[in-house]
Formats: sequence, structure tokens, C-alpha cells
Amino acid sequence: MKPIKTALGAVFAVIFTVVGAWAEPTYTKGVVKTVKPEEGKVTIIHDELVDLEMPAMTMVFRVADDAMFDRLAPGKEIEFTVARLNGKLTVTGLK
Repeated sequence: MKPIKTALGAVFAVIFTVVGAWAEPTYTKGVVKTVKPEEGKVTIIHDELVDLEMPAMTMVFRVADDAMFDRLAPGKEIEFTVARLNGKLTVTGLK
């Protein structure tokens, strides 16, 4: 009986991991401080990054898609998503 419970526990762990990957990303509010498209970076004064367990602060982020720079300007209030891509915190979505 114990091997069955262990196997079922492993199956459920995989299911919850896969379902979690499909979950909607958490958007964070922020204000753009500086934009450096030539470097692929933006500085944002942001609220807590819940998904990454980071407190509110000012940070420099990479930008996943250069087209996002058209929607970023100093002083603009934004809602954005962040992911760690290749070890770098990267803006992956904008509202």
C-alpha cells in the first residue's frame, strides 16, 4: 500500500507543477524611471514582485521583446510581469 501512496503522491506533484505553469502570471504595478533600448534595459520603481518574493524597490530589468520599448517612457505607470530568463530578471509582459 505504501508504494502506491508514494507513486500517487509523485503523480499529483507533477500534475500540480504542470497546472501551475499554466496559471496566469501575476502583474505588478510600477513606474518607469529610465529606458535604455540600446542596452535592452528598463529601470522600474515597482511594488512587491509576488511571484519572485521580492519587496518593492527600484530595479533594472531586461526586456524580453524590443517592441515593448514603444510602450515604455520615463514617468509612465505600468503593470508588468517578470520572469528569470537565463538568470536575468526580464520584463515578459505589459498591460
